[in-house]
Amino acid sequence: MIGDTMTLLSLLGRIMRYFLLRPETLFLLCISLALWSYFFHTDEVKTIVKSSRDAVKMVKGKVAEMMQNDRLGGLNVLDAEFSKTWEFKNNNVAVYSIQGRRDHMEDRFEVLTDIINKSHPSIFGIFDGHGGEAAADYVKAHLPETLKQQLQALEKREGGASHASILEQRILSVDREMLEKLSANHDEAGTTCLVALLSDRELTVANVGDSRGVLCDKDGNAVALSHDHKPYQLKERKRIKRAGGFISFNGSWRVQGILAMSRSLGDYPLKNLNVVIPDPDIMTFDLDKLQPEFMILASDGLWDAFSNEEAVRFVRERLDEPHFGAKSIVLQSFYRGCPDNITVMIVKFKSGSGGGSKAGE
Repeated sequence: MIGDTMTLLSLLGRIMRYFLLRPETLFLLCISLALWSYFFHTDEVKTIVKSSRDAVKMVKGKVAEMMQNDRLGGLNVLDAEFSKTWEFKNNNVAVYSIQGRRDHMEDRFEVLTDIINKSHPSIFGIFDGHGGEAAADYVKAHLPETLKQQLQALEKREGGASHASILEQRILSVDREMLEKLSANHDEAGTTCLVALLSDRELTVANVGDSRGVLCDKDGNAVALSHDHKPYQLKERKRIKRAGGFISFNGSWRVQGILAMSRSLGDYPLKNLNVVIPDPDIMTFDLDKLQPEFMILASDGLWDAFSNEEAVRFVRERLDEPHFGAKSIVLQSFYRGCPDNITVMIVKFKSGSGGGSKAGE
């Protein structure tokens, strides 16, 4: 038996030496890897990879659902999977948020509207935490309220900073404050930050991370309010490389093989390396021109299951529901196999005379 094993090992060694380790074989292998690395970032291949990953997620979700049903003796899977579900409804704003298949609920949201003085901008926020709940909790507690105070102070002054500049400054300030607090406790948590400021005729949206906003205009078209910050994007890859970092593929492209987004609030170990940054992208929209019907602000749990256009079509058909379609699209994302927390906020617009739009009136 030992002699046969040694003979087999010797044969395998000769095969590797004479075939696999030949210079021309190694050269072809290197060329193949280089071509794969180059073409992997094309839109077509990314689409194929994303579709395959979504299919795997869906299958895993169905398997998890069946296992959970079996373990619970046939009880409705929602009794377990929706163990932490949040609902919110106030005038023209509705939110539905579920823990889903995650062990912890790390999504947070905030809605601040001034009923007494409707000239003050309304503030809407989605904060999708990772590595714990501390970062999302901190941003929810400290960003919207202080932002509201600064915006109200701005209205009392002539001229001064714009909504966009105040929003950017406040997001960066909250990140600095949070990093000091969390790093002292060795808490590595982080969070996305998607904040929309809505006034009578203008919508300003700031985004850090991969939560996303989409607006439905008067013609039913999907208008992107933000763009995800992902490590595979050329601009982000170059920035990470200049900082001495790297990205690697582990189920998805990740900074330093860890974080699946290239910008966030918190995440102090990666911030110390300067490979992850808190800088928001800010976009401003003219409501008179768009005359929107509604907007969707959501954590990436929704966008793992829906495209922008599909989400707008889905919600538009369900605006008459109690949650303006937020509950329906969250549940549909769950049934499609989304493994993440899912939070969806729908803001309906009321068009007034003169073309202006405002939510929550």
